[in-house]
Amino acid sequence: MVKAYKQEYTYKHPWDRVTSASWKKFADAENKRTLSHILEVDTLNHKLDTSTGKLYTTRAITVHAPGPWFIRKIVRQDVCHCVESTVVDAQARSMQLTTNNISLEKFIEVEEKIRYDPHPENPNGWTLCRQETSIRIKPLSALASMAEKVEQRCAEKFVQNSAKGREVMERICKYLEAESKGISI
Repeated sequence: MVKAYKQEYTYKHPWDRVTSASWKKFADAENKRTLSHILEVDTLNHKLDTSTGKLYTTRAITVHAPGPWFIRKIVRQDVCHCVESTVVDAQARSMQLTTNNISLEKFIEVEEKIRYDPHPENPNGWTLCRQETSIRIKPLSALASMAEKVEQRCAEKFVQNSAKGREVMERICKYLEAESKGISI
């Protein structure tokens, strides 16, 4: 069984501001309080392809993911390590992030894809964020009957954390907007 969901969100900010906010969302102390489930973010690799102008980055993200008590008993850890791969095409004004868990993969597979593009109704002023997440509990005799419920709980947690991420992105975008106008916040 796979639990998947899609969300769309419109940032009332231009693409360059939203993508700048995306890079900064894990760095600020205030954001760390809001995104307290993110324990650590490290850049592993970044490369600019000079022939295409695309930026490729890979980051390691450590997430506090305690899950239900019975899952903790089985997996014996409440930290999940993930890899985020990002491709930024500034010329096409597109940013795509794909995140997969690399720990706990014996028990659960999670893939999150986020894409930022200029909004078709206002390409110079707004940014459309499309997010797709799939969660699959791997069949275990101890979890087989509970897999759907666990996937649902995980999906609900992802939706809650996505809302926190959008809150942080909005705050950073407003800060960047004020900064570009020479206003101090």
